[in-house]
Amino acid sequence: MDISFPFADWFRNSSTYIDAHRGRTFVVLIEGEGLTPERRAPLIQDLALLHVLGVRLVLVFGVRAQVREALTDAGLTPQRHQGRFVVDDACMSLIEREASTLRLAIEARLSPGLSNTPLHGVEINAISGNLVMAKPLGIREGVDFLRAGEVRRVRRDAIRTLLDQRSLVVLPPLGYSSTGEVFDLDAADIARHTAIALEADKLIIVGRARGLHNLQGRLMRQPSLKEAQSMVREYDDTELAEHVHIACDAARQGVGRTHLISWQDRDALLAELFTRDGVGTMITRERYEQLRGARLDDIGGLLELLRPLEERGMLVARSRERLEQEIDDYVVIERDGMVIGCAALHSYPEARSAELACVAVHTSYRGGERGDLLLEGVEQRARDQGLEALFALTTHTLHWFLERGFVQAGLDALPERRRQHYNPQRNSRVLLKTLSTSGALKTGV
Repeated sequence: MDISFPFADWFRNSSTYIDAHRGRTFVVLIEGEGLTPERRAPLIQDLALLHVLGVRLVLVFGVRAQVREALTDAGLTPQRHQGRFVVDDACMSLIEREASTLRLAIEARLSPGLSNTPLHGVEINAISGNLVMAKPLGIREGVDFLRAGEVRRVRRDAIRTLLDQRSLVVLPPLGYSSTGEVFDLDAADIARHTAIALEADKLIIVGRARGLHNLQGRLMRQPSLKEAQSMVREYDDTELAEHVHIACDAARQGVGRTHLISWQDRDALLAELFTRDGVGTMITRERYEQLRGARLDDIGGLLELLRPLEERGMLVARSRERLEQEIDDYVVIERDGMVIGCAALHSYPEARSAELACVAVHTSYRGGERGDLLLEGVEQRARDQGLEALFALTTHTLHWFLERGFVQAGLDALPERRRQHYNPQRNSRVLLKTLSTSGALKTGV
């Protein structure tokens, strides 16, 4: 009797991501609530796994939750102004204590020899130090913030040297001034500066919110910077607003991808990084190339893009009139005013499915992720319409679809209305993909 283990299939399917992440630099911010004693173990184990798999890791941690509790226990109520505490010496003493305690707990969890954990025998050099330089916030609107500070700079070369030595760098929410003082810093701001300074491949923010959701409650898997900033204004969540602001700023300044996930989901970090469908929101830098809905003034560019593929028999010929009638079904990739890619979504709401059609990328721009970007845009459109499946018909690109989660199917998988127009002379393969409800296709890694 064959015995199957679900994790084995997941592990096999994760090989693409394991290979892609190896040697990459990730800056991971975990807010203090995610590092309470009852929550920290699985998160730290997952970070250790990333390290073992060859990811260059910088961990930035917050202590807001721990400091709030300590202030309450001490009977202290510091003044708050412009969203920051005025940090006097008594308050700073508590912050230093909580930051040091949590740093030691993290380092202890990363130490080898824990026989009852998955980290048994794994040696990880977790290194902290005076890697973040700070300056005081000073006096603002007449209020002296005392020991509250902001990031002056991150010691990029020192951090890179540690990463080159296979160390896992740990940054507490503290900074050091040129005059030898210690300042209280915002952990999210440290993460932003660090990711930008290191030109990190990813900034991963682990907070309370499970990503960014639209007004219908659907996860926004990969919003544009404009969409993310617009949508977060609808939330009464200062932490999420800060995280989105940090993500957008990092994207503008060269950080490849920022992921927003929640410590409330025990497996969120691995699920976001090693599965096709993520569990959070991913924000990327604005592209020189833009994915958008097609317009009537794109018709000329579409005809020019599609003609070579039609002549080779890869696509069914489409007239100008047909394109004009179906223009709202198309998405295009525009590069400096030129249409270099397109795809169409023809919906069959009675069957809760849609056809992915006319996927094309200009010959001069193939070999990147543009096909994935088009597929992602079409999938998100389908989800927004409440559809449950995509189907495609192809004669030349079977493997491309199979590699992206489609499976071969028979003609009976097509909606009746589409089946009536199937051309047996082309003998096109039918491919089908069930759409997940968690978010759009995880393109790239």
